[in-house]
Amino acid sequence: MDTRESKTPEEQKEHIIGERVPEDFESSQPHLQPEAKKRPGGMYKLLPLVIIILGIIVVSIIVLGIINRGN
Repeated sequence: MDTRESKTPEEQKEHIIGERVPEDFESSQPHLQPEAKKRPGGMYKLLPLVIIILGIIVVSIIVLGIINRGN
């Protein structure tokens, strides 16, 4: 990581070109990066279930509030 405050115009140009050039698949060595191949796992699968449960709770509060207001 370059921590210098300023770069020469040539260094700036090299940096920008280096950022724009896509990484070469053969030189990236994906076999050394198992986290890049691994499927994401975790809590995101529960998100639809949590949304449905929260929706049911909100609707039941609204319905119970309307019923109790009428009595």
